[in-house]
Amino acid sequence: MLHADQLTKLWESGDIMELNLGPQHPSTHGVLRIKLHLNGEVVLKAEPVIGYLHTGVEKECETRTYHQVFTLLDRLDYLSGPSEEQVFAMTVEKLLNLEIPPRAATIRLILLELSRIASHLLWLGTSALELNMSSVYMYCFVEREKILDLFEEMSGARMFPSCWRIGGLSVDLNMHFEEHVKAFLRDFPATWSDLDSLLTNNYVWCNRLQDIAIITPELCQQFMCTGPIIRGAGIAYDIRKAYPYLGYESYDFDIPTQAAGDAYARYLVRMQEMEQSCRLIEQALKRLKPGAVITNDRKIALPPRRELARSMEAVIHQFKLICEGIAPPIGELYQCVESARGELGCYLVSNGAHQPYRLRIRSPSFPHVQVLKKILPGLIISDVVVAIASVDPILGDVDR
Repeated sequence: MLHADQLTKLWESGDIMELNLGPQHPSTHGVLRIKLHLNGEVVLKAEPVIGYLHTGVEKECETRTYHQVFTLLDRLDYLSGPSEEQVFAMTVEKLLNLEIPPRAATIRLILLELSRIASHLLWLGTSALELNMSSVYMYCFVEREKILDLFEEMSGARMFPSCWRIGGLSVDLNMHFEEHVKAFLRDFPATWSDLDSLLTNNYVWCNRLQDIAIITPELCQQFMCTGPIIRGAGIAYDIRKAYPYLGYESYDFDIPTQAAGDAYARYLVRMQEMEQSCRLIEQALKRLKPGAVITNDRKIALPPRRELARSMEAVIHQFKLICEGIAPPIGELYQCVESARGELGCYLVSNGAHQPYRLRIRSPSFPHVQVLKKILPGLIISDVVVAIASVDPILGDVDR
């Protein structure tokens, strides 16, 4: 990577070419366009251009009931659907001053950590494929499919379990879910070791990632980078520790960090995070006790289906919740969770109506795309691909 004075000399030479990388390009990890100013193959300036995937989800949420918002938010960071659902549900529950049942909290935690592993596996597989390591891609996707099978087994949906509800969950675990999760946890360490053996000391992998796309703690502070990015820069910041939710403060787990701040450090952090997620799931499985998975407040949660045949009051509550939804008290609140990409936040304003007055999502991917303008200059074109992959952006999360 070239230094600032070397870049200045190349820029002054006047032999500059402008190249568009994306928006339709597989290495941009989504619909992202980056305007590159090049001298030969050296990047002198980089300008990320977003907006190609804008859906207006935040504005759409203002016309939906609180229950209908879940379907919209799922599709933002489409690799962390459970995190999107958790942050919105948690915000509304806090506004309602509502406690969810312990069993629901434990199940939510299990699904969130499974989703984190699945997201990191997809990142690792696609990043390796871009460097012509196709076998790693297959290893990762076999394990990810097992997690998606678990989601499908529970809720009928694969990428988006869509079982979060305000006050708990829409469904309980089926009778074989715990057994199948234990089987996954039993087999996954062997695959993790295979991935570690294939990549961690691999000459090509190390040569392509080490000292590439260095993000310093100062850059993290300037651009508000979180997740594996800030932990790869040596700062042990994790929402699950800093602002615990779902009882994370009572679980035993570590926050992996690396000091180098380069693409290789971020790889190591994500590998270690998968191990920590397995630790959390194992502890959560031991805490699972029989009980309700949703609040018994019939003004918030739908009544059990069996009550509809014999209770007119249950029918009335069902009708009002489906047609109107809930109406949280007037107020505003910000809550955040630790998604696979970093701090995912939800700022909610309620005016007492049945739809949110304002909903704003704090995306972890947005600052990670913007920091590219600082870390790409000095790299050659082939390393730009590594740099983009190392920050793991999801463009649905950026263009809201």
